[in-house]
Amino acid sequence: MHANRTLTLDMQVLEAGAKTTADIGMITGDGRALHGHGTARRHPDDAAVPQIGDEIAIARALVELGHKLLDTAATDIGERQHRRVHLMA
Repeated sequence: MHANRTLTLDMQVLEAGAKTTADIGMITGDGRALHGHGTARRHPDDAAVPQIGDEIAIARALVELGHKLLDTAATDIGERQHRRVHLMA
C-alpha cells in the first residue's frame, strides 16, 4: 500500500528581550492535537542576534514534539499488541 499524507505544523515564535519561545502544534492523522514548546535565553554578554534564538527555541520545540509523536505511536502500538511499548528517539 502506498499513501501520501500532508500534515501541517503551526508554529509561533515570540522574542521578548533576551528570551525567545517557540510553540509548534499539529493535528495527527487521526485528529489528535500535539504540541511542542521550546525556549532560548540569550546570555547578557552575547550580541542580540534574533535568528539564533529562533533556531534554538524552534529546535527545542521540534524535539519535544518529536518525543510526543513517538509516545503517541508507542501507545497506539501497545493498544494493538496489548502490552507496553517504548520507542527510542
